[in-house]
Amino acid sequence: MSIKNQKGFSISIAMAAYVVVKAVLNMILGGFSLSSLLLALGMACLFFVWIKNVNYITAGILVLVVLMHLPANLGNIGSNWIYLLEGAVDVVCAVMLVTNSDVKENYSGSINFN
Repeated sequence: MSIKNQKGFSISIAMAAYVVVKAVLNMILGGFSLSSLLLALGMACLFFVWIKNVNYITAGILVLVVLMHLPANLGNIGSNWIYLLEGAVDVVCAVMLVTNSDVKENYSGSINFN
C-alpha cells in the first residue's frame, strides 16, 4: 500500500471510520449484531484496497445499502430521520469515492503476482 495522495488518504480514513461508527451506532439503537459489525469492518478495509476500480465497487456497495434500507426508512420518516441522515452521508461517501480526484488518485494500483 503506497499513499499517492495524502489528502485522499485522509478522506479515506474519515470514510472508513464513519462506516465503523455508523455500525456501532446502529448496534446501540437497534440491537447488537456481530455480523453487522464484521461487515462494517470489512467495508472499512475496502477503503484501503487501492487497486484500480475498487473505489467504484466500494461506492456501489454503499449505494446498494442505502437503496435496500430507503423504503423502510421513508415509511416511518418521523422516527427514522437518523437513518435517513446516515443514508445521505453514505451517498456523499460514494460520490467522493467516484468523483474526488484526491481520493481516486490512491485507487490506481494493480495486482502484481510477481
